[in-house]
Amino acid sequence: MCGITGYINLNNKPIKDTSRIIQMLKVQKHRGPDDSGIRAFSLRSGQSKELVTNVPQSIEGNFEGVLGFNRLSILDLSLNGHQPMVSPDEKVILALNGEIYNAFDYKPELKEWGYRFRSTADTEVVLALYLRYGFEGMLDRLNGMFAIVIVDLGKNEILITRDRFGIKPMYYVVTGYTLAFSSELKSFGYLEGFRFQLDETQLDEFLLFRNNIKGTLFKDIQTLDPGHYLSYSHDTGFFVKRYFDINHYDRTRKEPGDLDYYGEKLVEWLGRSVQSQLMSDVKLGCQLSGGIDSSLVTWLANRNSEKGNFEAVSIIFNDSRFSEEQYIDRVSKQLSITSHKFLLESDYYFDNLERATWHLEVPINHPNTIGIYKLSQRAKEYVTVLLSGEGADEVFGGYGRFYDIGYPFRTRKMLHEIKKNLIHPFRMKDYFDHEYRAVMATVFMTPFMAGNLLDGFNEERAISGRKDLYRILSGSLFDRQVKYEMHAYLPDLLIRQDKMSMAHSIENRVPFLDNEVVENAFSIPEKYLLIRKSPEGRNNEKYLLKKIIADTFGRDFAFRDKMGFGIPLKEFFLNKSFAEYLNDSILPGIRERKLFTDKLVLSWLADLQNLRYNEMEALWVVASFEIWAGVYLDNNYENRDTSY
Repeated sequence: MCGITGYINLNNKPIKDTSRIIQMLKVQKHRGPDDSGIRAFSLRSGQSKELVTNVPQSIEGNFEGVLGFNRLSILDLSLNGHQPMVSPDEKVILALNGEIYNAFDYKPELKEWGYRFRSTADTEVVLALYLRYGFEGMLDRLNGMFAIVIVDLGKNEILITRDRFGIKPMYYVVTGYTLAFSSELKSFGYLEGFRFQLDETQLDEFLLFRNNIKGTLFKDIQTLDPGHYLSYSHDTGFFVKRYFDINHYDRTRKEPGDLDYYGEKLVEWLGRSVQSQLMSDVKLGCQLSGGIDSSLVTWLANRNSEKGNFEAVSIIFNDSRFSEEQYIDRVSKQLSITSHKFLLESDYYFDNLERATWHLEVPINHPNTIGIYKLSQRAKEYVTVLLSGEGADEVFGGYGRFYDIGYPFRTRKMLHEIKKNLIHPFRMKDYFDHEYRAVMATVFMTPFMAGNLLDGFNEERAISGRKDLYRILSGSLFDRQVKYEMHAYLPDLLIRQDKMSMAHSIENRVPFLDNEVVENAFSIPEKYLLIRKSPEGRNNEKYLLKKIIADTFGRDFAFRDKMGFGIPLKEFFLNKSFAEYLNDSILPGIRERKLFTDKLVLSWLADLQNLRYNEMEALWVVASFEIWAGVYLDNNYENRDTSY
């Protein structure tokens, strides 16, 4: 797990010194505190040169590009794993952020081909695969989480890519005559002539969904989509191409089998994934929430670890309505593993809002993000790598809304929709449009509320890109929803995991998003995942996973109500110091920025005790946006304190 950043002058202007790239590396040093590397290169001449990272220096020669890397050492802790890594003839330069879990499967054939390895790092296997099979041939063979930058001086091109599901981040921006790329967009703040500016066209979508599926909240900064790569050369310019299509998955192509058969197969598939992700030269643990997914990963990981060598870390609350401590204790006791539990309190929560926002680089859309931040901070005392259950809900249909998609017109659901639209009954017609239902299933704010908050709010602008995405997806309504959420919802959760864990130099791995697990998940009949009136007498999403975990931890553990990772938000809002912060800092910022309706926000602040759930959630979105704007839009970035 590491950090990549770099840039190339599109007008071929030579880079004079390393001061800028050193700043770009320093600001994301938390991603890789163990080692750093810088390599200048020229696509025109085909030459490159290793540079020092500790002090700025002038660059002799005509190099129009530079690639920087911060390393968190996980495999091969020696300097043999130093990056950027170069091929034996120094014509290919490679930087890899992430882990390739099947890398060493290819080592024998690459040795037979004639490649002589200098390290035991997976990075060098990826480099050898590129040399042997080319770029897309390399990508086809990788099973893992990654962002990769390759500078091929023989072909005079730069290739930048990201894993299939968006586990690892990668951003790019063209500013003036410079193309820059980075694992964290805060590095762009040090580019010549660049400053962070709000892209107001993204606000409509952000208010409704708390994330953007294309671009970012910053003008000009783009997110490289999962399963895509960017190619650049001086002759052809740059283009972005998709190398992985989720429509490749087709649930109609499945083996015959009953519920028990698929339960056994899923344990086999996930077991292989977990075992491969235990690959490490540093200590590992599990991010245990007490829920189904993290408990299943913890069980499998502990089963494949040496006794006493695997630990769990968890966040708990004083409020029992939000804490799953009893289930955390049940798992750790039954598996006989060491459990570290960290209490999240309101003082810590608000003391770290700005710090966590600086790391996240977007408004803190999910209030529980601070929980992951503290979990990672404290976990660093015990482990360097954490396995989590992220991705299971999206791949296996684990949210209640998946059931709603499958059965949209049952009486209880229809009554709920009618009640929700009493003020605007004409909006009920939208509910009969399955595309609209699917897209709005992940909405956090009603269009009515967004219109009250943002003058000129445009619902069609907010959802048009999402509808376009949904229309190209194949399969049943359930499968299309799974694929949609893997595109439009999951990457945001994965980047949150990445940024909060990497803030403390922790690597977070996600076994449910192993290539084999995801592909095989689409072979499981829908009827075993989404069950109406299951044997437990209730509707059940993600039923197969619950059945598996019930065999180990009991049916009461598996078939309880889904809690998720909630936060006692109202209680935190009522904290005296934070209430003062809202009134003294947040509200004046909202008034001065003139984006949101300050009178509505003021009315909420004046009556925090009696806020309804939707008003409290809307207040959180506005407050977190203002905190983000204060961190990124209002400060002189190059002169600000980056000690976060």
